[in-house]
This record gives sequence, C-alpha cells and structure tokens, in this order.
Amino acid sequence: MRIEYVDLIEVALPLVSPFRISTGTMTTRETFLLHMVTDAAEGWAEFAGDPDPGYYSEFAAAAEIVVRDFLLPGVLTLPEPRVAELGPVFAAVKGNRLAKAVLETALLDAELRAYGMSLGTFLGAAREAVPVGVSVGIQDSVGELLDVVERYLAEGYARIKVKIAPGWDLEPVRAVRERFGDDLPLQVDANTAYTLGDAGHLRRLDEYGLLLIEEPLQEDDLHSHALLQRRLATPICLDESIHSARDAAAAIALDACRVINVKPARVGGYLEARRIHDLAAAHGVPVWCGGNLETGVGRAANLALAALPGFTLPGDLSASNRYFAEDLTEPFVLRDGLMRVLDGPGIGIDPQPDALARHTTAVRRLHPRE
Repeated sequence: MRIEYVDLIEVALPLVSPFRISTGTMTTRETFLLHMVTDAAEGWAEFAGDPDPGYYSEFAAAAEIVVRDFLLPGVLTLPEPRVAELGPVFAAVKGNRLAKAVLETALLDAELRAYGMSLGTFLGAAREAVPVGVSVGIQDSVGELLDVVERYLAEGYARIKVKIAPGWDLEPVRAVRERFGDDLPLQVDANTAYTLGDAGHLRRLDEYGLLLIEEPLQEDDLHSHALLQRRLATPICLDESIHSARDAAAAIALDACRVINVKPARVGGYLEARRIHDLAAAHGVPVWCGGNLETGVGRAANLALAALPGFTLPGDLSASNRYFAEDLTEPFVLRDGLMRVLDGPGIGIDPQPDALARHTTAVRRLHPRE
C-alpha cells in the first residue's frame, strides 16, 4: 500500500446547545479531519482536541505541525505504511498522543478498508450494539438540569453523567436522585475541579449511590487520587490521568481508581486503547469509552472499541442529535438505549460530501507538500 496524498480538513459544527464543564463552555465543535488516500483504499480520522489547550495540552494548530513535519514524514520512510510498523516512528516523537492517534486512525482505516475488515473485527468486538449514556453539562439551574435529564431518559439513554464543579455538586446530584430514583445509573464528572482538601465534601456524594466519580483531582496525580479513594465508598474513575497502559497499570496498583474511562485519542490511538482494555480486564477493573463531542467520523470508531467485552459500563457515545443539528456522516441514532456498531470495512462510514462541504472552513494538503 502506498500513500498518494493526505489532506487536513478543518471543520466547524455548531452545537445544538452550549456544553459547559468545570473548565469552560463550548458552543461549536471546531476540529480537523485527516483524509488519507492510498493506492488501495482511503482512510478517515478525526482529531479529538480543540483549537486551544484549555482541556487537552495539545491543540489543533500544534497537532497539524507534529503530523505534517514529524510523524507523517516518518511514516513515508517505511517500505510499506502499515499500522504494525508505526511503533518506532511514533517513539521518535515525545508525547503528542492526540496527533499520533489521528494519524494512526487514518492509516488504520485505510489499511482495514483495503483488507475488507471492519475496525470492530480487528479490535475484537464482541457485540453488534452497545449501551450508551449521555453527558449532561453544567446548567444554569437545578430545574433546567432536571428537564434536560428527563428529556434524555425519554430518548432512551442507559446512563446519565452529570458534570460537577465546586458549588454545583451536592444539590444537583441530590435533585436528580430524588426526581428519578435510586435505580437510575448515575455518575458524575469533575474534570479535575477539586483538591484533596475537598475529600470531606466529596464523601457526601457517597449517599447517592453513584456508579463513579470521574477525575475529581488534578490529572496525573495518582497519589492524591489513591488517598482520596481510601476515604470514598464511591469508585473513582480516572480519565485525564490515564495516557497509556503503563499509567493504567500504575493507577490500578496504587488503587487510585476502580474504573477507567478509555478515550482512544488521549492514549495515542486504538491500539493502545485495546491494551488498556486488556490490562483492566485482567485485573477485573471495568472500563468504558469516553467521548470528545465527536462527529460521526470519530463516533464510528469509538463504537467499535466500546464493543469489546471489557467495556461493561455505558460510554459517552450519544446519538448525533445530542450535539449536532447536522452531522458530517449519516446520523447515529439511539434505539432502545443502544447504538449499532458498524460492520463495514474500516470505521464503516464516510463523511457525506454535501455536509462536509457545508462545515469545512479550510483544506490543506499535508502530502505531497505543496
């Protein structure tokens, strides 16, 4: 297989409603797609980061430079560009996992399409459909939160995740429990908003029977998360702190978490995501697939990962209409709390040309260099 050209396509999709978490508010999904065309097939991938480094340390403009000037040239030196050969190329570049993930995924999609194999089959998917949850951002009032949760439950979501922050935690969680009952699968996500000094306050969440509390403290601080877990009955789930299978192994050994949120882009791609799944399964630690407000391009690949047997909790893999009035692909639809895993070659879906054109803000050819 030979790479003929690679395009970077910037896109901007307005969200149907603002999405607010402890670190900020998003009203538009701005990112880029990589479109890789080979002599055997083409591949698509979506960059998971944002235009600014407010959530991830990586951001779109920097990732473009890393892909164009460092990663892609290394791939082009390979006798044949194959995902199995990317290890040494990627090892020569420190960090930059989001950039590595988008390039790995585009190449993997093209390679699997050439073989006629789906991403789910390649990764080891065990289900044709997966239960999905929905992430509910911080609202202006508890009443608005309850209305939003009620609407999502009516749509059939299997689990509710409520974003929390200091000043927006106990009251909204209590209200959701009182309104919708103890049987509702409910979890919260702090996005690193607290400190270990808040342990006593966070312990008050134990009475609400939560599935987990996600990333309550600063990322990469496994020691403090381990100390906090000793004081909580609620399982801690780590998200931003887990960048590799090595991080996951350390977190499990320290009892810094009892659940792991696997975001493929954050850990460098789907191959590393599968390693984390395998490691967690070997230790009896449940995992679930997180999201970054992906369009259908990224969502299709995440669904394939979430179909692995160790993903025992519903992921943040909401239907297209949760975020977008128009997706870049055919819309993903929720049915009976489940989302179908695509079984076509590669990620199983392509952007719709008209929708892609409407939401494209710029196109640049990364290879061959102009």
